[in-house]
Order: sequence, then C-alpha cells, then structure tokens
Amino acid sequence: MARQTLVVRTVAELRQAVKRFREVQETVALVPTMGALHDGHITLVRQARQRASRVVATIFVNPTQFAPTEDLAKYPRTEAADLARLRDVGCDLLFAPDASQIYPHGFATTVSVAGPAQAGLEDRFRPGHFAGVATVVAKLFCQSGADFALFGEKDYQQLCVVTQMARDLDLPITVVGIPTVREADGLAMSSRNRYLAPEQRAKAPLLHRTLRQVADALIKGADIEAALAFGRSAITAGGFELDYLEARQAVSLAPVTGLAEGPVRLLVAARLGATRLIDNIGVETPRH
Repeated sequence: MARQTLVVRTVAELRQAVKRFREVQETVALVPTMGALHDGHITLVRQARQRASRVVATIFVNPTQFAPTEDLAKYPRTEAADLARLRDVGCDLLFAPDASQIYPHGFATTVSVAGPAQAGLEDRFRPGHFAGVATVVAKLFCQSGADFALFGEKDYQQLCVVTQMARDLDLPITVVGIPTVREADGLAMSSRNRYLAPEQRAKAPLLHRTLRQVADALIKGADIEAALAFGRSAITAGGFELDYLEARQAVSLAPVTGLAEGPVRLLVAARLGATRLIDNIGVETPRH
C-alpha cells in the first residue's frame, strides 16, 4: 500500500511538518529535485529511506540557475505524475513551493561560490549557474533542517559544489552522493532525455561508452592527453557537438596529469541537436 505523501507549498508548512517529525526523534533526509522525476530520482528517495526515518522531496524549477538562453520555460513540469511516483516509493513529504516562497519580494542575498564551482567545466558554459544552485540548495537545507541530503552523481560538479558549500558554511547536514542511474544501454537518466529524437536517442549511449574506453586506456597506462584526444575525436565523430571531455581530481575538480594525482573523474558534456547531455565516471587507480 502506497504511503500518504503530504504536500506543502510554504516554508512555514514545511517547518511545521518537520517539527512534528523531530518531536518524536525522527531523522530527516532531503531529496531536492526540479521535478519531471525518473528512476534516478526514485533511487535517491529509496536511498534516503535507508538513511532516515522520514524523507522530504522538493520540486522547484529554480529560475536562478538557468541562463537567459536556456530552457526554463519549457522545462518539463509534471507534478501530478511526480507525486504519484513519490507516493509509490514511500516519500513522506513533498515541498513544492512557487518562486515567491523561495525568492520573496526584496530578496537580495545569494551564495558566492568558488573552488569546484570555477573549475572550467559546467561553469564555463553556464556562467552564474552554480551561484543559483548553491543559493537555492542552501535555502532548502535551512528550511528543511534535514540531517541528510541526497544528490545523484550525474551532476557531479553540482555535487562537489553543494558538498563544499555545506562544509564551508558549517551547515549541519551530511551531503550524500548516489551513483548515476543508467538506462540499459548506459545512457545516464536525465529529465532532458525526453527531448531526444529517436535517432538522437540511438546515438546518445556513445558518451558513456567513450568514457569507459578512455578510463580503460588510462588504467592500462595511457597518457592522459592522448586518451582524452581519442575520446574527444570519438564523440565528435559520433555526431555530437562537444563542450568538454576532461580528467579532473575527483574532489577539487582540478586538472590532473596522471592517475597518481587522483582519485580521478572523467567528465563530459556534449550536444545532440538542441539537447545537452552530461555524464561522468570515476577512474579506478591501478593496483601495483
């Protein structure tokens, strides 16, 4: 039987609901989303249930993390279907505010980000994006008072930024990264995959296959720049418009010249038509 999921739309209602959990010594895990839920999001909720007594999901399409050229207006909004999925998986509470709750009249304070937020990856193509992410996530952390917050590793730079932000601001919450959930052919699950035309969808798994090939080459001792050059060529030849394919230190996202500087993460972003896809994988350090 599906668990009842309480829906609240104001910060006051959210805090009151969480207060009731706290009164009976229950722990709380937070799963922030922008809706259009897929199996990756549902995995986060399931993982949250294993870590805490109560699970709070949020759905908020955050305008401050979209550039003027990006798809805020057409970003999919499917709250009724999302709520049904959350009920099926046992989510206790959905916080689904409108923009006036998050950014009320006169709002003037934002989080300034550096470190992994200025690594020359997503930030190079989406200036201002991570300031918007960090600000809304900091607010959600404070509003919910959660013990844990779960994020998927698909948005790996975002995970690094949020983890650093919580640590730097001494927010009393543990940020947990959950491995990327993939389709059977390896494509990372994303709300934007629905924009892919059938022929584009058939090409899309090349990103993950190429990451695996580059990682395998590095594990076997290949030069990083040579392996990356191979990967970039393969992605472009596959019909993508490549934004980047990089090897970075997995915590700081600083460039690396060898696996000894690891742990190492491979990160990629590329476009198929109007759809921009991102992915990443860790590179195992060879055992000697």
